[in-house]
Amino acid sequence: MNGPSGPKGRMEPTRPATLVIAALATTALAWIAISNFWNSLPTLPWLPPLTLIGLAIFEGIEAYSTRNRILRKEGAGPLQPLVIARYAVLGKASALVAALFGGMYLGMSTWLLTQRGVLAKVSENLPQALLGVAGSIVLIAAALWLERSCRVPPTDRDKDVPRQNRQGGNDRAPDDQIA
Repeated sequence: MNGPSGPKGRMEPTRPATLVIAALATTALAWIAISNFWNSLPTLPWLPPLTLIGLAIFEGIEAYSTRNRILRKEGAGPLQPLVIARYAVLGKASALVAALFGGMYLGMSTWLLTQRGVLAKVSENLPQALLGVAGSIVLIAAALWLERSCRVPPTDRDKDVPRQNRQGGNDRAPDDQIA
């Protein structure tokens, strides 16, 4: 049965509001956690922020390649539909994970900045936290680009018939064959 927003089981694009809410909730939790457990926390590692940046580079390259392949640009080979679906899911999941990590690093960064002159260990942790915020932002951008790159552009036939007028309210044009 179709709901008001379309067929069930259809993956929708990532909403920016979802990412903002996830980041803000994680920011608040990170602020509370770091303020309560600061003395027992080890120095922040460099690997997670660098991993976020590495993932962003990978997803950016794949977004560019996928878009060229979908548009069938010269020199771009074919791409299996299942790979495109996997990239769309990867982009959607990466955007949410990056928002969560970004919120955590933002909460840590803001708390560390407020304690800059008070605590000695702040200078050992602030660069990693700020790099984590930057890496998360870059990964969100790359993930959303990858997700968007997986969209199939509408054909001329699709542009002629508005979505509301298609048979069954779905994405089929009137002359499409149903097997």
